Amino acid sequence: MKMGIRQELLVKIKSVDLEKVEQPKKVSSYFGENTFNPETMQKHISKETFEAFKLWMNEGKTITLEQANEIAGAMKDWAMAKGATYYTHWFQPMTGLTAEKHDSFISITGPGKVMEKFSGNKLIQGEPDASSFPSGGIRATFEARGYTAWDPSSPAFIMESKLGKTLCIPTIFISYHGDALDQKLPLLRSDEALSKAAVNLLKLFGHKDIKKVYSTCGPEQEYFLIDKNYYNLRQDLIMAGRTLVGAPSPKGQQLEDQYFGTIKERVLNFMYEVAEEAYKIGIPVTTRHNEVAPHQYEFAPIFEESNLAADHNQLLMDLMKKVALRHNLVCLLHEKPFAGINGSGKHLNWSLADNKGNNLLNPGETPEDNLQFLTVLAAVLRAVYYHADLLRASVAMAGNEHRLGANEAPPAIISVFLGEQLTQILDTLEKGAKSSVSKHDVIDLGVARLPQFNKDTTDRNRTSPFAFTGMKFEFRAVGSSQNISTPITVINTIIADSLDYMAEKIKKAQGSGKDFNAAVLSVVSEVVKDTKKVRFEGNNYAEEWLKEAKKRSLPNVASTIEALEALTEQKNIALFEKYKVLTKEELLSRYHIWIHTYNLVLEIEANTLNEMVNASVVPAGIEYQHMLAKTIGEVARLKKEAKVKLEEAALNDQKEHL
Repeated sequence: MKMGIRQELLVKIKSVDLEKVEQPKKVSSYFGENTFNPETMQKHISKETFEAFKLWMNEGKTITLEQANEIAGAMKDWAMAKGATYYTHWFQPMTGLTAEKHDSFISITGPGKVMEKFSGNKLIQGEPDASSFPSGGIRATFEARGYTAWDPSSPAFIMESKLGKTLCIPTIFISYHGDALDQKLPLLRSDEALSKAAVNLLKLFGHKDIKKVYSTCGPEQEYFLIDKNYYNLRQDLIMAGRTLVGAPSPKGQQLEDQYFGTIKERVLNFMYEVAEEAYKIGIPVTTRHNEVAPHQYEFAPIFEESNLAADHNQLLMDLMKKVALRHNLVCLLHEKPFAGINGSGKHLNWSLADNKGNNLLNPGETPEDNLQFLTVLAAVLRAVYYHADLLRASVAMAGNEHRLGANEAPPAIISVFLGEQLTQILDTLEKGAKSSVSKHDVIDLGVARLPQFNKDTTDRNRTSPFAFTGMKFEFRAVGSSQNISTPITVINTIIADSLDYMAEKIKKAQGSGKDFNAAVLSVVSEVVKDTKKVRFEGNNYAEEWLKEAKKRSLPNVASTIEALEALTEQKNIALFEKYKVLTKEELLSRYHIWIHTYNLVLEIEANTLNEMVNASVVPAGIEYQHMLAKTIGEVARLKKEAKVKLEEAALNDQKEHL
């Protein structure tokens, strides 16, 4: 019997030879070897220039052109020694992807002669054509000039391909008039605003030596892997990134046997290679595992400064797609590639750290006595409560519509989970009393050979969109294919606003005669009381929560179009302008770009589905109809011969069904 296409592919897939993994090297021996990080830079430039570079990074004192030339020359020599022949200004336009234009190091020195050159001017500034990138009306069609500018806070890196290597220099992307045309510049601006607000607040707590505070991030990247042969059979996966028609598999995730299950060898080989490539360019991937759905997996990195984490996440997604192809696999980053099973998200773990390495969201052993922590915590609650619309808008996209609220991801209602201990502390503070609940419970497993261990002060609520998970908040509504710069920008900005609010309120309370501790507690208590509606400790998937959220007047914006309307609200425009993160024109341009992108995605899906139905589904139905008609005709002939009654209604039933 002749096999069908799918059966032939299955035989082919089962016969794939798995490459033997060689003895892996110690990660520390090659981590960051393809990055021009500060340690590498220090080895290649003068002490004076390196000190000037550090001052630029830490205090904003710009380096001179001569120093920029020295750094550029050192970067070029280092890259060429590693085999790089081209360089590019690597940037992140409003497509959600990355972009690059490659230029050679060579310059003409005479007839038929060239030499490699790379000046400080070329390092600091580039000029790609901006006309074909989304601008949302921020520039006219005929205004093609755009600039890229070096972001020295994110190390340059070398990307390797089979036949060559390219030096990539992370940059921002702006218009001729200086408007942000990318996702990196607003993120950098938001971190500046956050740092200023946090340093101002910390001074009230006596930390005069803190010069800088920055957000840190560790995005958990979910994804699917499928065999390339199967992928090539699906026009919808190729064109839209998700299946638009088809039947569910008899076995999905019902048995709950995929999550944290043993990783198949073929997938494990893919993971090994992704991690190796990631380590070379300084991406600190630390966790890998099976996810809930069949063929769904996750990578998670160690926390980094948010700007660097955003760059690294973009690079990681790119690496995953490239490496998958080498293993005859395809990496799917769509939020909902298959109906009937879980989709993919990107859990955005966010926190705050100062230049001394202190985590501002560390509750300590006795959080009720940690006034600084309680103040920052209250600021986060206030930010989420008053700016839930912006948080929702920051994750609004076509793919996420299929995932949010589908019993696999948080609903579109933005709420905060704190856990039993912190909730008890805040409830007590709200009443004006002092709490004393900080005591680690010990979990005794009842077996002498097994260790006792301290119970965490909070459980994990995987249904909450914004959950405190110990020294960090986890924003779980981010889409798996998203550039995380936008959600981080929003979080940084709204929390900067709330930190300023807390500082002003504390100063005012002190001015009215209260001592510092009393002033802090009074402000924290007031904010805790005002924002109580946004706190929810239960199951966010439950129908009861939808009703309760409505009673609390919490917004439930399921539609992408409605969610993005928040970007046009005057209060939000004023907020971003106040902190110089986005001008009104820049914010509205993002609204127009994302609305347009949403419409285009739906149009592509509709056209793809129409083509698939006309080219495959309808012809298959007609062929089946012909087969039934032929069968019924044959039965009719037999009826005539055998005088057997025929159920002619069967054909009509099948016609109606088709």
